[in-house]
Amino acid sequence: MIQGAMSESDPVSLAWAEIRAGLRRDCGARTFDGWLKPIRLAGHDLDAGVIELVLPSQFMASWVESNYAERLALAWRSMLPAIRHVHIRAGDVAGDAAAQTAPLDIPATETAVAPEPEPQANGGAALDARYTFDNFVVGKANDVAYNAARTVAEGGQLAFNPLFFHGGTGLGKTHLMHAIGHEYRRRHPGAAVIYMSAEKFMFEFVSAMRSKDTLAFKSRLRSADLLMIDDVQFIAGKDSTQEEFFHTMNEIISAGKRLVISADRSPQDLEGIEGRILSRLSWGLVADVNPADFELRLGIITKKLEGMPQVSVPQDVAMFLARRIQANVRELEGALNRVIAYAMLTGRPIDVDFVSETLADQLRASTRRITIDEIQRKVSDHFCIRQAEMTSARRAREVARPRQIAMYLAKQLTPRSLPEIGRRFGGRDHTTVIHAVRQIEKLRKADAEIDADVRLLMRQLEG
Repeated sequence: MIQGAMSESDPVSLAWAEIRAGLRRDCGARTFDGWLKPIRLAGHDLDAGVIELVLPSQFMASWVESNYAERLALAWRSMLPAIRHVHIRAGDVAGDAAAQTAPLDIPATETAVAPEPEPQANGGAALDARYTFDNFVVGKANDVAYNAARTVAEGGQLAFNPLFFHGGTGLGKTHLMHAIGHEYRRRHPGAAVIYMSAEKFMFEFVSAMRSKDTLAFKSRLRSADLLMIDDVQFIAGKDSTQEEFFHTMNEIISAGKRLVISADRSPQDLEGIEGRILSRLSWGLVADVNPADFELRLGIITKKLEGMPQVSVPQDVAMFLARRIQANVRELEGALNRVIAYAMLTGRPIDVDFVSETLADQLRASTRRITIDEIQRKVSDHFCIRQAEMTSARRAREVARPRQIAMYLAKQLTPRSLPEIGRRFGGRDHTTVIHAVRQIEKLRKADAEIDADVRLLMRQLEG
């Protein structure tokens, strides 16, 4: 029998949240937002192994059926082996909305889908009801960013404007931006609060130009009391969008209104962004959101479990997860959701052995999940050069040698191909990577100082 609405702790809902996160990550923002984000979980029958998904129109249902039915089926089976059939249909999405829960921090270009999105009358994306200051866990990695966010949200006199967050994926930048919006609106009920991704900013601006209605676009954004733009790196190389973005920034700041920006790296490391924009961003407060340390990861798990009183997770399991899942907060929460879902379905107690078995693939992958961006950042810091030099054309020895070491480490510590490594280092040819690898191998044997540098960097990256 097909069951309808489910709670956030339901194993099927937990599995669906992680599947959606995987689809968003693997398929990209454009495909996910246009075709997959509208899918709602309408019901399930675990005894019969059936999941029912609904879309708002027959056209969308047919497209998803033709292009993603097999992928969805495989995703469900990987999460819940009992699932054998995934039915996709058109229907009343609004009527099925109660079935759509998303306890996982799902990345999205605008915002993640929430059970009850708060209306946004000013034309941005809805603020996610899950992302508040109350459920943001603070630690050494994010305390500066958190305190700055609270300062902006409280609405008093600001000593800085704009506030610029930077950090890797899944570390909490978007959470803080939504929390600012919620708190500012609570303190100032009539305030105009706009949150949107930089990609949406670009899309709406281009659409306004094509329809010759840029005045309305400019007026809407510049009238905001609090404007938040997420992932500003996406406007790199887009000259007309950057021109409008710069003037919007100036209008907001000059009017004494609040501006919050985020990116995946610091202003000085943003490639393809105009210097005047970077200068404006640097005038305010630049707050980095660093990867969570063990104590913060453990605190995040503990906070998550406080909202699930019906779930029993021993402390040694929480510590095991915090120690082993280090990539980012999103992956940590996803791992916890998966463990809880499997335990509910199998009836087995949650202990370290069960977690190791359930997350075997993820735990194996996490032991060597080192990114090229992380390598570039670590090497740049070690040799006191800008990360942007990793992709620059400069050949000076003080830049070229660290760049070669970073290429060498990328070859040793990541599964990326030589051509892909070359592309990540400023579009270089794979033969350049081969030369760099051979050169560092030779230097390690002849130069004790370089060998020590490489060993230290490897320990830091693998630790």
